[in-house]
Amino acid sequence: MRGSERLITIERSTPAMEAALPELPMAETVMVRLIRITVAGMSDFFEPVFRQLGLTENSFHVLCLLMASELGQASPSELSDLIGTSRANMTRILESLERDGLASRAVERYDARRHVIQISPAGRKAANAAVPRMNAQLRCAFSDLTPEEFALLDKLLRKTVLSFDKGARAVQKQNNDPAFESESSSTV
Repeated sequence: MRGSERLITIERSTPAMEAALPELPMAETVMVRLIRITVAGMSDFFEPVFRQLGLTENSFHVLCLLMASELGQASPSELSDLIGTSRANMTRILESLERDGLASRAVERYDARRHVIQISPAGRKAANAAVPRMNAQLRCAFSDLTPEEFALLDKLLRKTVLSFDKGARAVQKQNNDPAFESESSSTV
C-alpha cells in the first residue's frame, strides 16, 4: 500500500502549490486531494479480492444493488447514480456483467425507450460467493478507526455529500444556469 507515500507527497507539494497559486483555497484543495488518495487507496486495497472473484468493485456493487432491489432489477441510470459513476462507465460495467451471464438487459415494459437490468441466477450466486471474502476485507479496511471515529467519519462523509450538492446549487444560481431553475422548480 502506498498511503504513507501519498500523504508525504501532499505534504511536500502543498507549500509549492500554495506559492504558485496563492488565490487557490489551500485547505479545501488539500481536502480534495486527501479524498482522492483515499479513493485510490480503497481501490488498491479491494482490487486483489475482486480480481480473484472475477469481478470489479463496481460490478460487485451493481450485483449487490440488483439483489437488494425488490424485483432484482434497476435502470442503468439508477445504478449509475447509486454507484457514483458516469453513464458511459456504467454501460461498460453492464456490458461486462451481461457478457459474463451475471445480468441481462431488457426493454422496460411500459416505456420502450428505457432499459432495465435484471440480475441472473449466476449473478446472485457470484454476489453471494463474494460476501464471505468481503467480510474480512471490509472489517480490516477500517480497523484503525475506533467505533467513535468510524461513526464520526460516516457523519462527516454524509455531510460532505450534501455540502457538494449545496455548493453546486449555489454555483448554478450564481452562474444563472438553466439547470438550476429546472431543479429548483421541480423541488417545490
